[in-house]
Parts: sequence; C-alpha cells; structure tokens
Amino acid sequence: MPAPLTPTPPALRDALDRELIALLQANARESAANLARKLGTARTTVLARLNRLEREGVIAGYTVRLAQDVLNQGLQAFVGLTVQAKAGREVETRLARMPEVRQLCAVSGEFDYVLLLRAESAVRLNTLLDDMRNLDGVVKTTTSVALAWKIERT
Repeated sequence: MPAPLTPTPPALRDALDRELIALLQANARESAANLARKLGTARTTVLARLNRLEREGVIAGYTVRLAQDVLNQGLQAFVGLTVQAKAGREVETRLARMPEVRQLCAVSGEFDYVLLLRAESAVRLNTLLDDMRNLDGVVKTTTSVALAWKIERT
C-alpha cells in the first residue's frame, strides 16, 4: 500500500505576502493601517491578505511574547540530546513537564533531539542540564549557550 500523501503546506503568493508576514512576526499587534503604510499599500489590501493567509492556514495563530523573552532576561541554550533507541517517547514526556524547555525538535544528524532551553540564571541552567542528563534513556547532552540573537522572528 502506498504511503498516504502529505498535504502541501500553504504557500505565500508573492513578495507582499512575505513582507506582511515578516512585519507580523516582529509585531503581531501592528494595526492594519500601520502595516499598510509600511508596505506602501491600501489598508483594505492588508486586511484582505490577512484574511486569505488565515483562511489558507499560512497564519496559524497569534501569540504572546513574555517580557523575559523580549528583555533577554536569563540565559538561553541549545541542547543536543542523544537518547537510547527506545527511550525517545519517555524522554519527550519528561521534557514536556519542564517549563524551561521552550522547543523540542527531533532532528537528523549527530543528535536525536535539539531543544531550546531558557533559565533565569547560570545556576538554574546547570541544574536543568543535570536533570536532563539524569533522565532514564539520555546518553549524552551537548550544550551551546546563546550569546546574542541576530535574527528573531518568533
């Protein structure tokens, strides 16, 4: 039996769509009038584009950014995790219970997972890393502390 077809993700139609999305990623609460001014187009065009992008699933939702994220309080680190062959699900479940884990991605390559971790201090980061290393099934962690965000769209 052939594998089921994966639906094609919605696509941006043109440069105006891409520019609109970039502006919304910087500030999702920007008014349609301000977006139109920045894009050099009519407010009604912006509203129509937003409606279409939402309807077609390009824009899946809007979110809130916490002050600690905006103000770069604390530390952020990318952690590569190597886990035992059948331990992935349990490790995912345990990591999901840690509020400091902001993103967890299954990846190809050297690691099984890469996660983004936020901690309020170096001491807390060290404790979290120790907790991760002690999870059943975790073989190895490799940590890189983020020093500066050069581009941020989330």
